[in-house]
Amino acid sequence: MKCPFCGFEESKVIDSRPTDEGERIRRRRECTQCSKRFTTYEIIENVPIIVVKKDKSREEFDRDKLFRGILRSCEKRPVSIDTIDSLVDSIEASLQNSLDREVTSVHIGEMVMDKLKAVDEVAYVRFASVYRQFKDINTFMDELAKLLREK
Repeated sequence: MKCPFCGFEESKVIDSRPTDEGERIRRRRECTQCSKRFTTYEIIENVPIIVVKKDKSREEFDRDKLFRGILRSCEKRPVSIDTIDSLVDSIEASLQNSLDREVTSVHIGEMVMDKLKAVDEVAYVRFASVYRQFKDINTFMDELAKLLREK
């Protein structure tokens, strides 16, 4: 960290404490050359995840949109809001932890289906029917048959 007084590039941290409910860290530093003290703040850099849609348009990842889609497929099913929230947390964490800053909507849809299949099969089929745009009853039946074979 460059000293604001003399421009020297080395300093030592004298004190650190969290601020803004743990969102930032306030650090008191001392320049190792001129011995003057100054304050810096450290924050987490949030790099947005960009979703590339099927029509090649791009939009920023929207956690609420994902939540609403999963919630809709779990309607009138014995799936708690906490379970849906943890599914969304898990998917969002996977996306944040990946090195990719752009992810396709297809990839996100597959992640949702993998997780929903383990939670509630009816919710999985509902989500898949919208996501994969089933054209007719045969496509729907193929997905059900595949689900039964996996059991």
